[in-house]
Amino acid sequence: MPQPITADQPATHDLPRGLPSSVGIDGFEVAAFLEAVQQAGLELHGVMLERDGVLVVDAWRWPYDSLTPRVTHSITKSFTACAIGLAIDEGLLRLDDPLTKFFPQAAAGATDPRAAQITVEHLLTMRTGHGGNTSGSIWRGIDGSWVEEFFRIPLTSAPGTDFVYTSAASYMLSAVLTQVAGVTLHDYLKPRLLEPLGFEEQHWDISPEGISPGGNGLTARPVDVLKLAMLHRDGGRWNGEQVLPQAWVEAATRAQGGEGSRYGYHWWTDRPANGYSAVGVFAQMAAVIPGERATLTVFGAMEKSAQVTPFIDRHLSAALRGEQAGAAGDERLREVLQRFAEEQPLRSLARPTQPLPARMSFALEANPYGIETLNLLQAGERLVMEWVEATGSERIEAGIDHWVAGTSSLPGAQLHHGYALRDAPVVATARWVAADRLELEWVYPRSAFRDRVYLSFAGERVCLERSVNINSGIRAWEPLHGMSTHNPTRHV
Repeated sequence: MPQPITADQPATHDLPRGLPSSVGIDGFEVAAFLEAVQQAGLELHGVMLERDGVLVVDAWRWPYDSLTPRVTHSITKSFTACAIGLAIDEGLLRLDDPLTKFFPQAAAGATDPRAAQITVEHLLTMRTGHGGNTSGSIWRGIDGSWVEEFFRIPLTSAPGTDFVYTSAASYMLSAVLTQVAGVTLHDYLKPRLLEPLGFEEQHWDISPEGISPGGNGLTARPVDVLKLAMLHRDGGRWNGEQVLPQAWVEAATRAQGGEGSRYGYHWWTDRPANGYSAVGVFAQMAAVIPGERATLTVFGAMEKSAQVTPFIDRHLSAALRGEQAGAAGDERLREVLQRFAEEQPLRSLARPTQPLPARMSFALEANPYGIETLNLLQAGERLVMEWVEATGSERIEAGIDHWVAGTSSLPGAQLHHGYALRDAPVVATARWVAADRLELEWVYPRSAFRDRVYLSFAGERVCLERSVNINSGIRAWEPLHGMSTHNPTRHV
């Protein structure tokens, strides 16, 4: 379980740790931030706060932590911007290079001739002329060439005019980088940025045409995401080495694209606390507050990342001013962190009329998800739920009234922002919420997602209801209905 920071705690990663008061940060206000977010009903998984190279807050709810790699969404875009800045510095491309220079054949099939005007800088500033966002969840459903698909997207304005946020632009930046460098964006960044910053266990998805999605798909440790913010706060320098060109950092993190723009080169330049940030869906943020020499990361499962911004502006900004910084604030924060990190067991609210047999099997009616059979297997204080499809079966193991760790490949990409989540680590539990209703819940610690299944029993029949805590699309399946095949006389 994550533990509150103490001055003498051995480092579990390569960032020096310290108490908030050691760098003039008010622990009372950090504690108030955590409590206010919780009282607002927002699902915050973790926050890290650093000043002058010292990590003073590393607060995580169970089962999350700063060293477990996590799927990032649009935070990934700011890593892509680093690669473009490096490639420009190496003379591999220019901001005013048109896309037709790199993809003449695909560009020839564009639905709008104005697509020939799109430049590298238009991609960086999200001024492609597109009328809407082509999100990562849409890209992941396309089996063919994403480059060709980009040129099929209709234009509603001339390139270089209107700002319209779209992950399609970020993908094309990655495609351009691969075209000029001869390697994926991930492989390009490894020796130039990821390894110098000490990144570990990072992974980047690959499109059907062998390109790292530039707008999403990077899995990285939260502590390493924080390092991206620290690198930019320090003008591109890390451990005395100029990892990113300083001029690029300055350009990328200031507003580009004309009057009223709030967007730089794949960085938001107006938030939070008068700083700039890399932001991803479901509350992911790596932020720099230059005036306070501070950086922070936030991970959660919220409707919008902007939901947490007012709490940062109110409480963490006050914490950085340090008006009450001292040992009392450090102790107050320690108390709040201990509660914040506690495991929250889900206990049964009822007892079944009869104990579950060791094995139950239900033939399911035809459904949109292709699941033919539901099997339940109980051994002691553990329950296994197995779904059988025409192509095979997948299962998840849950502790009855306690959590157990395992993996899951249960289908459900449409509930998870388009991600298939194969062999994904999970912690899972099961409990009775009524005499005839069983709840299973499992958490994916490497993502924002937490799934819940209710099994309602009525004589020989079962109803399966599945939902997810957060998603860009649907959050629940249609209910599945089935008939017992093994215990026709069983009644719960």
